[in-house]
Parts: sequence; C-alpha cells; structure tokens
Amino acid sequence: MGMFKNLDIGNDTIKTIDWEMTPDMTFGTYESWGGRERVRNNSERILYFFIDNWGEVPKLCLMERGVKHAKVVAEIEAPVDMVKECVRSQGSSSFFERSYAIDDALKQWLKSNVVEAKDNAFVVPLKESQAEQEYMGDLPKAGSSTFEGEQVVFPSEFDLFTDEEAEAVIKKWNFFDAELNPEGDFGNHLVDNDDGLTVTDLRTGLMWQRGGLDINSIRSMQRVIEQIDGKEGYGGHDKWRLPTLEEAMSLMERERNPKGLYLDNCFSKEQPFIFVAAKRKPGGYWFVDYKQGRSFWSSGTIPGGFGRLCRTIE
Repeated sequence: MGMFKNLDIGNDTIKTIDWEMTPDMTFGTYESWGGRERVRNNSERILYFFIDNWGEVPKLCLMERGVKHAKVVAEIEAPVDMVKECVRSQGSSSFFERSYAIDDALKQWLKSNVVEAKDNAFVVPLKESQAEQEYMGDLPKAGSSTFEGEQVVFPSEFDLFTDEEAEAVIKKWNFFDAELNPEGDFGNHLVDNDDGLTVTDLRTGLMWQRGGLDINSIRSMQRVIEQIDGKEGYGGHDKWRLPTLEEAMSLMERERNPKGLYLDNCFSKEQPFIFVAAKRKPGGYWFVDYKQGRSFWSSGTIPGGFGRLCRTIE
C-alpha cells in the first residue's frame, strides 16, 4: 500500500486498516480504558476511516489512533453523494462527536480506489501545522474587579441525582443546558489570578483550574487529585476537588466560544467534558459536557472523563 509511504506514517503504526474500528469504539478502547485488551502497548497505532460531519459538508477522513493519540492524517475525496448517504442512513450522530462510521458501500469504494490503488489520486495528506498557543481570554486581574451582587454558595459534597432531580437543579439555578434549559443564563464574575494556572469566580467563591486533568477513569483521577494535594498543591493552593454538578454547570455559557465550547475563553479546550462529584440514581456517573452544552450521564461501562478541579476560597 503506497498510501502509507506517501502519508509518512511512522514505523510504530500497524500497517493495516482496522475496518471494524469506529469513532464510538475508540472512546472505550483508547480513552476510557474499557477495552485495553485490544491494545498491546501505548505506542501502538492503528488506522481507520471515518466521516467528519462537523462542517457544512461531511468529509471522509483517515485517522491514526493510539492511547491518548489521535491524528487525522488525510482527507479522502470520495463521491460526495456516497458520503452524505452514509451519514443520512445512520441517523443521529455519535455521543460525543458528530463523527460517523463508514458503511459497506464506502468500505468497498475505499478498498478499490484508495487502499488497493497504485496511485493516491483521492488522498489529500494533511500537513501538521505548527502548534499554536491557545488563547486563554482577557479577564480582569484579581484585586482590580469586585462583584457587587449577591454571592451564591453551592453544595460542595458528593451527591446522588435522578434524572428528574438533576433537571430540577439546573432549572433552580438557571444554568444553561442546551436540552433541559436552553434559556438559562447563570452569569459568573471571573477574575485572573495572574498565575497562569487559575481563575476565581467572585460570584460563587470558587477557584478553578484553567486547564485540568487528562482523560482517565474516576478511580485514577481520584488518585491524581490526592497526589496533587499530597505534594505542593496546585497554583500554591491545596484542597482541590472535583466540582459538584451545580459547580460545574455554573461555568456553562449560553454561546460557544471560538474554541467550540460553551465556556469562557479563559478555560482550556483540552477538557471538553468533565467528571463531577455525583452519581446517578439508579446507576451511572454524571458528567458536564461543555462541547455539547449540557449535563449527561453514562453507565459505569464507559467511565472515562476529563477533570477540571475547583476549590472553595477560605
């Protein structure tokens, strides 16, 4: 397959296409650690085709995937009508992304025109652009801005919620949720702590990480939090913890920022959905998804999530 040479895919890549892999399956296999039996080591790479449907026109892409590694290496110029029909036939998109698995028709077209072809007429390699420094907003500095309104104190302890109770909490505090409360508008008063690491919400009395923790299981994340507090803390502070559902939802903005998240620009795009300190009754974990602008729950079979820690200002 000359395609691999022309795309400059590294030697640690398995030189075959995984035709069974889908965007949904990669979450359990490579991110939530739910399918590690499929992964021999962390440097292993596989390749699979998928449809990116985030833009106005769906695109057929070739993905290079591994543990905590995802890179679109090429776009494939397949017949547009065939790609659109593949999307249409699958109905709703996958849970976290508007990314679709290919169907049998595209699979056969790819085998004949791309994978087994002598040339790469339909393959458009994507050059890796230089890493750009993420824009982190322009907040007022702590000490130069005050909040004149009434402060809000949220519950800070681990909790259990049914679907109905979670919806009631969202509406009680007027949090924006694209599905449950699309007119919500809580309104923060964020200030820059001038340490490059944290911001403070003067309305809620919470200090937040600008970034956060990489995707992991809830147990592993709790161990990381313990290690942070067991050392020098973070940003010179201790008592960091997962936010409650109320605290995490309080950051939700009504409009997507330029990074594609319903968050203030001061927060990193690397934590699109986060664990919260809450479980669902009768089962599952609660998350807050800033990419889709809503709360959601997932069963314990896919327990992977990112973390953005907070602490209460004393």
